Amino acid sequence: MITALLRKLKQQSRETVEDKRPKLLKALKELGDFYLELHWDFQSWVPLLSRILPSDVCKIYKQDINIRLDTTLIDFTDMKCQRGDLSFIFNGSAAPSESFVVLDNKQKVYQRIHHERWRPEEEVDILMSSDVYSATLSTKSITFSRAQSGWLFREDKTERVGTFLADFYSVNGLVLESRKRREHLSEEDILRNKAIMESLSKGGNLSEQNFESSRRQSLTPPTPNTITWEEYISADNGKAPHLGRELVCKESKKNFKATIAMSQDFPLCIESLLNVLEVIAPFKHFNKLREFVQMKLPPGFPVKLDIPVFPTITATVTFQEFRYDDFDQSIFTIPKDYKEDPSHFPDL
Repeated sequence: MITALLRKLKQQSRETVEDKRPKLLKALKELGDFYLELHWDFQSWVPLLSRILPSDVCKIYKQDINIRLDTTLIDFTDMKCQRGDLSFIFNGSAAPSESFVVLDNKQKVYQRIHHERWRPEEEVDILMSSDVYSATLSTKSITFSRAQSGWLFREDKTERVGTFLADFYSVNGLVLESRKRREHLSEEDILRNKAIMESLSKGGNLSEQNFESSRRQSLTPPTPNTITWEEYISADNGKAPHLGRELVCKESKKNFKATIAMSQDFPLCIESLLNVLEVIAPFKHFNKLREFVQMKLPPGFPVKLDIPVFPTITATVTFQEFRYDDFDQSIFTIPKDYKEDPSHFPDL
């Protein structure tokens, strides 16, 4: 059942992307060719955790309907980060199943990302042994106020971010709402997950620990329910008896303090940035950035901003450099000395 639901969710996500593809390619074609460089710096208020969090400089090349992203951070999910010397190439003129390629520049191998080859078994194992977690960024009461600088004589803060003059704003009323359920977990799962968090908080590295997810065919079934059909349908409206496991749920809200720097000098507009992020949104930290800039922001382009990634982790994203440029077509092709390895990146 879980596998079937996960397959359907992935299918719907792919169909949504494909429906947007013609409009997205048209928008990319209308943009000029450019080079964009942005810096990611992850931080946490949890003691000692910040020192093991990653940072990265991403280099984005855009030519016609092709995009290349050079990065050392493959993904940052569930407190785990994958590192490497990688290039992701999107070829807008190729068939959808052939348009995404990832290069490992150290091993000199490449892998085409074929969604139809995706195997859900490992992802299902992780889901069945982890908390059910959801987090939403509430922007209902969000406001922006000019940040101030100076000790004796306060004034609106304006300074350069890279080569761009920017006005700084404080983000007010931003709330991260999280919900966590764990009634499906065994005691072994709970202890294992706790050990992972303790290792992280002490500066440990998951890649050096033996924290592999346990393989299981199914979850342990819940205790049989004694409620009859008549009792269920005769219950008061909105007060139907609970079926299945008793919920073990924890909800929390955390006010998020953030700063954003908006520049009138940046050559791109936010809509153009969203079109680029739409292509590279499969990478979860970029998806967080896309969600954040979709808010109604102050005038200008967000050249520096803080975004929540997890309840205890934030990322500061800085657009360090931008220039319109022409590139050699070869940077959007697979080098001849690279060999194909269809299973080199099993999580992609």
